[in-house]
Amino acid sequence: MKNAIVAQSGGPTAVINASAIGVINGILESNYYDRIYGGINGIQGILDNRIIDLTNLDINQLECIKYTPSSFLGSCRYKLKDCDEQEEEYLRLFQILDEYDIHTLFYIGGNDSMDTVSKLSEYAKLRGLNKQVIGIPKTIDNDLCHTDHTPGYGSAVKYIVTTILETYLDFNAYSNKGIFILETMGRDTGWLAASGVLAKINGKAIVDFIYLPEIEFSPEKFLKEVEEKYKEQKSVYIIVSEGIKDSSGEYFFGVNSTDHDAFSHSQLGGVGQYLKKLILERGIATRIKTFELNIAQRCSMHCVSDRDIEEAFILGKEAVQESVEGYTGFMIGIERLQDNPYKMQTFRVDASSVANNIKHFPAEWINEEKNNVKSDAIDYIAPLITLSQDLSIDSGLPEYFCLEKK
Repeated sequence: MKNAIVAQSGGPTAVINASAIGVINGILESNYYDRIYGGINGIQGILDNRIIDLTNLDINQLECIKYTPSSFLGSCRYKLKDCDEQEEEYLRLFQILDEYDIHTLFYIGGNDSMDTVSKLSEYAKLRGLNKQVIGIPKTIDNDLCHTDHTPGYGSAVKYIVTTILETYLDFNAYSNKGIFILETMGRDTGWLAASGVLAKINGKAIVDFIYLPEIEFSPEKFLKEVEEKYKEQKSVYIIVSEGIKDSSGEYFFGVNSTDHDAFSHSQLGGVGQYLKKLILERGIATRIKTFELNIAQRCSMHCVSDRDIEEAFILGKEAVQESVEGYTGFMIGIERLQDNPYKMQTFRVDASSVANNIKHFPAEWINEEKNNVKSDAIDYIAPLITLSQDLSIDSGLPEYFCLEKK
């Protein structure tokens, strides 16, 4: 008897469940595995033996889950120590997999999750265990190396740019327009903030400044730029990433700089309010609005990109096919073949080369003034945004699925 298990880890996205359904669909079609299990709350839940049988989910449930945001299996931020430092966890994990006759673990996540994939697959090889561990990418940050982009990013962009357009129109409804600051996620990279370059009305770009973590942020330079722009047009629209840093590489503003997760990531947020305070103190303007998008960026299924959700599904399904062919210790990536018409294909990349690494926003796509991005980014981002699929509607609202977890 040969079974498989799928689990999700890290920050959720609007399309992470599509990858899980891709795995389930691929398993049901392959006839290679007997049963498919779900690990509740990622690798941490599997270690706690929180495992549920997903084999008998019906077609309507599967379709509803595919179009449900966030991680329907739950998530975690759990860092496995090296096996030579704490082998007990590895022994327990593989013992639990043996109890369920699980041969393959499909793990959906980002940089840190690929660290887990790499460690488990290497341990299995080292101990001669007949197990496969396969990574499936997800992250709205789009910061995974080697893959052209990550599932979750396109939908986050669609939500962000839609919000920019709508808030810009609201902001400009008054004669005294003032200054608007929109804060996106993005701890170490500016992929999300940079998407603001797509926001146009009547063919004209509406965002004045975009500030990314890749560029050293100078408060004095920022204030000078904003003041000059405000004097010129009596309104300024600014996008800033939560992860902007000073010359020493320190974050400008964290909700709690001493609060870190298992992977030593500090909690960020509130940089928009920090910039508002700077502008008020300088006396540039009195009407200043700030908007922190926060978690809405990663769970807004009503703004999902059709291409994003289908690629997430394809990667999950392709991971199953690669497992049938005997591969382990890799992540399924996306290779872009062309932009217009857009074409892609999947490929395998060693999880160890993805783990704990960061793909930064390209320096050549940032303007000379370091306060916006070039139109080159449009060619890259635009194909990832397509019309949304029709959601299942109940009483005028989206109908989602919530798993009853044990």
